[in-house]
Amino acid sequence: MDKPYSQACENNKLPILEKIRPCLTEAMFVLEVGSGTGQHAACFATVLPHLTWQCSDLAVNHAGILMWSEDSDARNLPAPLTLDLASTPWPVAEVPAIYTANTLHIVSETLVQAFFDEVRQHLATGGLLMIYGPFNYNGQFTSPSNKDFDSFLRSRDPHSGIRNIEWICSLATQA
Repeated sequence: MDKPYSQACENNKLPILEKIRPCLTEAMFVLEVGSGTGQHAACFATVLPHLTWQCSDLAVNHAGILMWSEDSDARNLPAPLTLDLASTPWPVAEVPAIYTANTLHIVSETLVQAFFDEVRQHLATGGLLMIYGPFNYNGQFTSPSNKDFDSFLRSRDPHSGIRNIEWICSLATQA
């Protein structure tokens, strides 16, 4: 099997790191939901060695995540957990931080709500929730390319699509 690669992950890992790094100054456990290729985890765990960065994803993605983990030489990347947003409960207890990137637009609204239901169950009081992805603001696309991307997503799965940030923030507040 070839190591999976996402150009989007490669492009956005450093801008994301720039935003999350100031929030992650203390040693803590971070659960990444939907680790995908494992590129973000390999980068972040290497640069932030004081964290335990716990990947999670569907079992089918574990081999690729492990390839990125092994190539990174990071010692703070445990083996990925199997986590399916359609299955509850999540395979973790209470955690101080949860990170997810490029997930909420590729799953159904029902699974977005399930994500926040589980966040409510597993994120420690005062914990940190970090979400990255494309969002609409006030129901409007932020660019023509996001509108095209939304059309592409919905052509593959009519239940997916770019979400409104106001809805996401409302769900996060309730979590």
